Amino acid sequence: MALGKYSYSYMSTNEKIIVYQVFTRLFGNNNTHCRNNGTIQENGCGKMAAFTSKALDEIKALGATHIWYTGIIEHATQTNYSRYGIRPDHPAVVKGKAGSPYAIKDYYDVDPDMATSIPDRMKEFENMVKRSHKSGLKVIIDFVPNHVARQYHSDAKPEGVTDLGENDDTNFAFSPQNNFYYIPGQPLQGEIDYHLNAAEAYQECPAKATGNDKFDAWPGRNDWYETVKLNYGVDYMNGRYGHFSPIPDTWHKMLHILLFWASKGIDGFRCDMAEMVPVEFWGWAIPQVKEAYPELIFIAEVYNPYEYRNYIFNGHFDYLYDKVGLYDTLRALTCGNESATSITHRWQSLSGIEKNMLNFLENHDEQRIASEFFAGKASKAIPAMIISACMNTNPVMIYFGQELGEPGMDEEGFSGRDGRTTIFDYWCVDTIRRWRNGGKFDGKLLTDEEKKLQNFYKKLLNLCNSEKAIREGEFFDLTYANLEGCAFNEHKQYAFIRKTGKELLLIVVNFDENPAAPGINIPAHAFEYLNIPVKENYKAKELLTGNTETITLMPEQRTNVLLEGFGGKILKIKL
Repeated sequence: MALGKYSYSYMSTNEKIIVYQVFTRLFGNNNTHCRNNGTIQENGCGKMAAFTSKALDEIKALGATHIWYTGIIEHATQTNYSRYGIRPDHPAVVKGKAGSPYAIKDYYDVDPDMATSIPDRMKEFENMVKRSHKSGLKVIIDFVPNHVARQYHSDAKPEGVTDLGENDDTNFAFSPQNNFYYIPGQPLQGEIDYHLNAAEAYQECPAKATGNDKFDAWPGRNDWYETVKLNYGVDYMNGRYGHFSPIPDTWHKMLHILLFWASKGIDGFRCDMAEMVPVEFWGWAIPQVKEAYPELIFIAEVYNPYEYRNYIFNGHFDYLYDKVGLYDTLRALTCGNESATSITHRWQSLSGIEKNMLNFLENHDEQRIASEFFAGKASKAIPAMIISACMNTNPVMIYFGQELGEPGMDEEGFSGRDGRTTIFDYWCVDTIRRWRNGGKFDGKLLTDEEKKLQNFYKKLLNLCNSEKAIREGEFFDLTYANLEGCAFNEHKQYAFIRKTGKELLLIVVNFDENPAAPGINIPAHAFEYLNIPVKENYKAKELLTGNTETITLMPEQRTNVLLEGFGGKILKIKL
């Protein structure tokens, strides 16, 4: 059916994707006495071995269908692994003791931090993939295409592979066949301390352009100074003109890297800052990868709504981040800074690509819900999470510890006290450590509040696939029929219907801290469009609690519901 003014239908699918993102090196760390800016010897590091069959079964039991292992590919670090044949990195161009997982040092290797036996790190990764599959989880890893570590060097590249930059002509600021951009005749300078306690200063001449599109020799502290920009044939210095014929050398190299990791049995890539790479590359590369691995999914980190359709239809991405739309709106609502009517504008602005958007409330870039910088308490985001998970058939993601109310308020080192879980430091995530409890996952170290929140996430995420109406049903937004009504506060409450066959879900949430008793008007158009039989008394099962209540479903007659403060209900009615 064509997109209507107030309603729309979705493409059917056999599975709603539920992604559990986990920062791999933090998951298994049990050190309760981590030091600010501590080394790996002082603070410890989680290993891939911590993802035991038991751990993966527990993640699956939360409702996850996919696990995104963040930080798998080898990146620059201040830890010295030279005894294993890995070139050390200069500390001046590494952020934090552990280093950023988005400053890739070797595209063909697994980060040694996470291996129990460093020489066997690739085998350990392959075994983790197999364990994940055995537990019913599909595997996603990062692909970081826009930039690499300043001292990129592959020790593990397959025979016959030429390293990035190995054949570059550094006399040219730009050449379509170079892998990097250069500032000829100028050394890397700027406000960075290029000594940083090392015996000799870091030197780079000619300077390479920095990863956040800084095409001079002077990166600042707020730049991605630890990275260099990869050259996909776009001449940024002369009108951003693309030189794509013949195919740039970087395209061939990156396609080979994608196929290399796809051959390891993974099920998808989350592509970092995909919109900083020309869409023409994705349109060329993704179909070739999918020809060999048809079921592989590609998720793009794209923040520009004007580019959404370009990266879906021309770039061939399966899913894009819904950050500047739904995430920003739900965050503002949770913090009391926006009206719930904004939600309607968000889905309407997508105009048919809802199924291609990945919903989330946390990830490694964003502040934790429970942090002082966001909501201050994880349970305040329950209404937002119900919407994020149940509104569409598209994927939804949670970040490890979100389901436990992890506050992210540690001052770990380079990361600082910013409401985020560090991606730069060796550290222990307290809620995850207590949930794991030495691998027993028995809940004995969790507080009652943490258990309650975890139980909510477990019920909600499992409903996403057990309930066909959420997994593949139609959607009807009730906002337009509930404006300026004395019985429904459209700024604090939001209601919608999901329906498939003879099963209907009435989903209502309350963003107010106080309990509410909204009367929801379901218009005659909804009854006609969704083919809902009119009946004064329906038995409804509230799926989050299992309780039963009687409700009225009549055109232009209000359906009354009781809601807790920062609460919500998913009422299932069999028609």
